[in-house]
Amino acid sequence: MKNYEKEILNSLIDKYERSKSFTETNAVKQSFSIDPSALFPKYADDSDYETFTEINGAIRSLENLGLVNCQQEKGGVVRRISLNCDALDQCYDYAGRTPKKAINARLTELFAAYRDKNEVLSAYCGEQLRRIAENKSVKYSDELETLENILKALSKIFDIQSEIFQRDFSVRVFGDSKVFEKIRDRLVSVLCAYGDFPDKETVLEDLNIVRNPGHVYFKGSGVLTVAGQRLDIRELHGDIAISSSLLSSVKQIEVRGDTVMTIENLTTFHAFSEPNVFAIYLGGYHNADRRQFIKKVYEQNKDKQFLHYGDIDAGGFHILRHLRQKTGVTFEPFRMDVNTLQAYSGYTKPLTENDRKRLEKLCDSEFKDTVTYMLEHNCKLEQEALDI
Repeated sequence: MKNYEKEILNSLIDKYERSKSFTETNAVKQSFSIDPSALFPKYADDSDYETFTEINGAIRSLENLGLVNCQQEKGGVVRRISLNCDALDQCYDYAGRTPKKAINARLTELFAAYRDKNEVLSAYCGEQLRRIAENKSVKYSDELETLENILKALSKIFDIQSEIFQRDFSVRVFGDSKVFEKIRDRLVSVLCAYGDFPDKETVLEDLNIVRNPGHVYFKGSGVLTVAGQRLDIRELHGDIAISSSLLSSVKQIEVRGDTVMTIENLTTFHAFSEPNVFAIYLGGYHNADRRQFIKKVYEQNKDKQFLHYGDIDAGGFHILRHLRQKTGVTFEPFRMDVNTLQAYSGYTKPLTENDRKRLEKLCDSEFKDTVTYMLEHNCKLEQEALDI
């Protein structure tokens, strides 16, 4: 048998919790009512007397408990059920439901406790606190346990300085190898919505949290000494990768050409072929392993030109700035300018609203000429569209 009493109460409480009375911003006293036939269409079906009787019994029961008032017509038909706002505590208890004010108080406590941990948490928690004040639902999880796990993971994730497996990160933070997997997708959504990460697929890897051991990919004009072995990659027709566990064995990196270039996208990296360039696949925001490798290349080849080749969009510019900041190397942009946009105008894409917001923050940067052009011409360009 359906629990009509709880369905009626929950429907009325939902109305109350969405109202100005709940937020105490109402100018006049409000009432909250429902038509049972709108909630239960079979109630108006003259051929289903059994359902009609059961629903009326549920309404009478709630009325006898003092939780609702009803407007009944001839023949026993109830046209309106109203919530008794003077018995809200009893209504919540009878429905087996936690009052939204209690939930909001706990949510507010959680967001306030985590909002100063880092920039992503500051942005995320700040917005959720505003949403609670406006009586809106929080984003990405309204389940307290799940939400607290997301916040806890976000508070620790930027502390990871070397590669760690997802299950090991989960054990470190939660004492359980399976918790992180359950919140992973929502965590990534928060990072991409409130942080500065260009690609959901690589954000965890960029933060050194991996499913499998990572690799640094490179190709071109260079000679490496690895664990005492000399490797001349100029003789190879393609790229090579060194796993994160082997990076410490790389003792010498000699760039034999005149340029070192980091490349943002994998497709472009594979297609790229210049005999005098030592190319490193960046994969978006570089993680600790790529950063360690890049620093070593720079320390041993400071006389070379260092370039970065990325998308001509807000993400591409931010990646370049992040690369400079974290490595200490003054990379110059390669083919990330107005001339390139004009030459490949047939391959540009229109800006999204989020693109515009991010680009507007760069209007006073060194990229202002390119950014201004992009905003005026509503365009951005992915690296893969360019001829190599």
